[in-house]
Amino acid sequence: QVQVVESGGGLVQPGGSLRLSCTASGRIVSIYAMGWYRQAPGKQRELVAIVTSRGNTNYADSVKGRFTISRDNAKNTVYLQMNNLEPEDTAVYYCNMDIATMITQINNYWGQGIQVTVSS
Repeated sequence: QVQVVESGGGLVQPGGSLRLSCTASGRIVSIYAMGWYRQAPGKQRELVAIVTSRGNTNYADSVKGRFTISRDNAKNTVYLQMNNLEPEDTAVYYCNMDIATMITQINNYWGQGIQVTVSS
């Protein structure tokens, strides 16, 4: 079994910063793409940022220049550094990973989600 668990969310004032972490544990051979998604009330889940196994990154236009995604392969962990946060960033943030549990088996895993609230 594989578990993916997020941490680091909370309440922050506009202009503030937060760092999200997401760690996978269990029977893991390797992890391919790691990403962060978010879902605001009444809206669809959207991609925030993604980092490939080679370290290539991609960001939603709304967060470019403010958010940075990174990964630590030795720790099976992906991070999302969020700076200059805006009220529009308020959402539940979800971690997503493509994880190989066997050489020929790759599955997609979601974390349980973590709340980020940007408000004064």
